Amino acid sequence: VQLVESGGGLVQAGGSLTLSCTTSGITTTLNSMGWYRQAPGKQRELVAVMPTGGGSTNYTDSVKDRFTISRDEHKNTMYLQMNSLRPEDTAAYYCNAQSTPVVGIILNYWGQGTQVTVSS
Repeated sequence: VQLVESGGGLVQAGGSLTLSCTTSGITTTLNSMGWYRQAPGKQRELVAVMPTGGGSTNYTDSVKDRFTISRDEHKNTMYLQMNSLRPEDTAAYYCNAQSTPVVGIILNYWGQGTQVTVSS
């Protein structure tokens, strides 16, 4: 499974960006996909996650009501719509896909990351 992010950039506080993550390879075993971010000097944190088979999405508290995760299966693409951006949202954003090909085995796939910078 290969993941390629796009859509990062520089935006002013209060602005919006949409990140995209295009997947390729064998994706039928994926059970969830999500977005993580890592700011300089900080640990990578989960931003949003969604099950591939349908179901509820989950967001970290700081982005609730501002970010929306979605997926277009026909385009093999996942999105993160980010509104009302804040300087503290500045980070490298990573696409993640998780599969469980065999019970007890969890595989994580990562994109290369895309930088989001929010100026005050």
